Amino acid sequence: MIVLPLALLWIGALVTACLDGRKRSTQAIALAVLLAAFWRVIELARAVVRSGPFETTAGGWPPGIGITLRADALGVTYAALSLGVLFAALAYESAGRVRSRSFPALVLAIGLGLTGVFLTADAFNFYVFFEISMIAAYVLTSYGERTRQLRSATIFSLVNLVGSAFFLFGIVALYHATGTLDMVEIAGRLDLAGQNSSALIGTMIFVAFSIKLGIFPFHPWLPPVYTGTRVAVAAILSGALANIGSYGLLRFGAGMMPKQLELASPVLVVLGVASILYGGILAISRHEPAEVIAYSSIGQVGYVLVAVAIGGPAGFSAAILMAIVNALAKPLLFMSAPLRGWALGIPFAVGAFSVAGIPPAAGFWGKASLIDAALTTGSSIERVSLIVLILVGSGLSVFYMFQAYQREYWEPHEQEGRPSARGRLAVVAGLAVLVVALGVWPEPMLAAAKAAAAVLAPGGGS
Repeated sequence: MIVLPLALLWIGALVTACLDGRKRSTQAIALAVLLAAFWRVIELARAVVRSGPFETTAGGWPPGIGITLRADALGVTYAALSLGVLFAALAYESAGRVRSRSFPALVLAIGLGLTGVFLTADAFNFYVFFEISMIAAYVLTSYGERTRQLRSATIFSLVNLVGSAFFLFGIVALYHATGTLDMVEIAGRLDLAGQNSSALIGTMIFVAFSIKLGIFPFHPWLPPVYTGTRVAVAAILSGALANIGSYGLLRFGAGMMPKQLELASPVLVVLGVASILYGGILAISRHEPAEVIAYSSIGQVGYVLVAVAIGGPAGFSAAILMAIVNALAKPLLFMSAPLRGWALGIPFAVGAFSVAGIPPAAGFWGKASLIDAALTTGSSIERVSLIVLILVGSGLSVFYMFQAYQREYWEPHEQEGRPSARGRLAVVAGLAVLVVALGVWPEPMLAAAKAAAAVLAPGGGS
């Protein structure tokens, strides 16, 4: 059952790679594969709710030889979220004109890598699936084949290769220290490795995921890449691929190295605060919507980092909620920004409300959960400081998002070259409706975040 979504994506990627992705039929096949894989992950989620986590070894191989896959609430939540974003981005691009025969196959390859990352129980296989998604993303960032896209692809490839190297060194060090690659066993054996050794391992892995997330000061690659790629690719990078970073911090930090995470929490708070303020201030100074959204992304991941540093059920649940609302809001903003007209600006406004944490958008619940988590931590001074930070960051978000909306939808613009396909409007309208629906009826999202956070508690993944 766990293998099926991976098999669908793998076969789908191979088939569409042999076809011309510029044809509607090939795009329809890729969309159907993504939808089928998404549905199978939803079925996995239902099975996890009914029976708890379960695992299997692909191909019937003995454990330790074959690829061991594990489905729990944390993994299936991220897998469903990422596949949903990939489906929306592919549908958006297909509604216009796909310019490369390999585009649908690359999207499916990213889906394969991400689903494997979120469902594997083995640290090395995490790296393998991680690299499958990254290699496909390296090629995808050059989609369009203009100078701007090629420059973005070069920056993205070079920087993320550094992140991949840090992560591989961390995995090798984990195996050297614990003698196993099973994630559950690593968590039980890492304490025997010694404090200095485990701290170094944790630092290497943290740097790797920080580069993927674009946390300050690991952020310089993010704005030029997000603004230099095509809209659908920016949506994929910000809404799906970036999930590796937040998931990795939770799975490796909270799940496998909780003591090291607790010791590092002051540093994480400082970096999170710096990301929130830096991203917000730089977003205010930008004029193009893509630049505003890119710098906003740096600030929004700062909230995730602060929530991870707070820790505990409340902090981890807030981090997962923030990851969910960010993964929905950022693609919505990127895909709706090129549309013009006051009515067509409504989806952009919904995404802006979500980023700012204004109801009825889903982002309100992310900020509310973070404030609730802040009330459970440290001294009264620390609690007040965190709450003030969240409010200041939200205020900055309101300012720069309103500023971007005013420039784009209140001022006259040349309409030439602006995509206005009805299909693209349908995609962003559907995503906007989902963001509002989750804001009005947040119970499924809150329940998913709570269940996923419970996996990170001692014994929660068993």
